Amino acid sequence: MKQGEESTQFVKEPEEPTRDYIFQKNGITKTATFIVVGFLVVLIAALLVSIFVFGSPMTVS
Repeated sequence: MKQGEESTQFVKEPEEPTRDYIFQKNGITKTATFIVVGFLVVLIAALLVSIFVFGSPMTVS
């Protein structure tokens, strides 16, 4: 059985009609990107605060 050719690209431009894209340039993708980046920033900030408050696991004696 022969598999069809796939040409998935990373970002879809609005004028391109195909659906073989990971991200599309629309409001939903931009909103989701901001939510994910914001969550990662909060997670990293919480990690740094916990290291300063509770001490690094490497320095506990």
